[in-house]
Amino acid sequence: MASAPLSERDDFEVAVICALPTEYNAVSLLFDEFWDHEGDKYGRASGDSNHYTTGRVGKYNVVLALLPHMGTIDAASAAASMRSSYRALKLALLVGVCGGVPQGEHGEVLLGDVIISKSVVQYDFGRQYPDQFVRKDTIGDNLGRPNKNIRSLLAWFETDRGMETLERRTADFLQQLQANAAKSKRAGKDKYRYPGAARDQPFRADYRHKHYIAATCLCRDCLNDSHPVCDAALDSSCDDLGCDKNQLILVSGEIAVVQAPALYIGAVASGDMVIKSAVHRDKIASKEKVIAFEMEGAGIWDEVPCIVVKGVCDYADSHKHKGWQNFAAATAASAAKAILERYVQTDKPTEAASNNQTAGNDMSRAAHHDRPGADAQGPVFHGPINGRNVIAGSSVTGGTVRYDFK
Repeated sequence: MASAPLSERDDFEVAVICALPTEYNAVSLLFDEFWDHEGDKYGRASGDSNHYTTGRVGKYNVVLALLPHMGTIDAASAAASMRSSYRALKLALLVGVCGGVPQGEHGEVLLGDVIISKSVVQYDFGRQYPDQFVRKDTIGDNLGRPNKNIRSLLAWFETDRGMETLERRTADFLQQLQANAAKSKRAGKDKYRYPGAARDQPFRADYRHKHYIAATCLCRDCLNDSHPVCDAALDSSCDDLGCDKNQLILVSGEIAVVQAPALYIGAVASGDMVIKSAVHRDKIASKEKVIAFEMEGAGIWDEVPCIVVKGVCDYADSHKHKGWQNFAAATAASAAKAILERYVQTDKPTEAASNNQTAGNDMSRAAHHDRPGADAQGPVFHGPINGRNVIAGSSVTGGTVRYDFK
């Protein structure tokens, strides 16, 4: 049964957070209803500068926020502000695009596939020495693990049936998103279309993105393998530079010809750098066991209970381009809706149960106050002090309570 608009902010338990307008647009296409057609009805807490969209996604009321800028700092600030306005949040989905690791222990990742976080690694937090960078990885420096509610949900997705269900529903919602986009004046029918396997080009990690045709490189720097790539090459396409398609990593043709994305659950690398080096990508991925790179998760992770859901729009290498961003944003939004479909919210206490609990607490307090030390709470000390027998404990209202027995 569909949800009706909630009466107040503190009733919202689910949030979606996006860093880019492209990501926000894709998520918006999968809202079943919006509650703010006539303006915001819920307001926000003092000091909160976020702009919110509220509505229904499936059977859940959801608050959607667009970050003012990419990066962990803006993400942390926005998440903290959201928490102050929407104090009952139990699940936040960080939805958008990321750079993927094409090959590794997790298997073969293609553009448009979706990465779901089991953990987040802040890979750029550490010490830079003259000859190496050392990440701070002590218990106090690492980001914590998800709460038990999220871990339980992810555990089901890692089963064969759970993943098959999640991938099937993601494909269904992707078709729904594309159909909704076709009806939109701004989006159009082709904006979120699958770009095609021919445009999915993962190059070998050691193959540089530079000019390979002498006539096209004005400074001739690119023609020398030991020289840094020229600035013009950094912003040029592989076709313009003459990148050799024989240097591509072979991908599974059976998977590459369909638009339905595969989903992967694993560790996600998060930091404030845009990774455009396959050598660095593979080095970090090998060391930290991550399968994707993004720029907001580390900021949000400790602020609200969070799952990162991001579509792979590039391979975090020098050949990356924005041709897959819209489709990757669409697959991520579709996976997020599929995740919400399986998310089970906890029943709220009924009025009778709440009254019973209050009565029980009152009886407990009454019994507690019938004995010496009734205002003491926490560890209680029994024994002699300066020749007197004493019971001492911390008071409910603060300080220490002592009872002397002569």
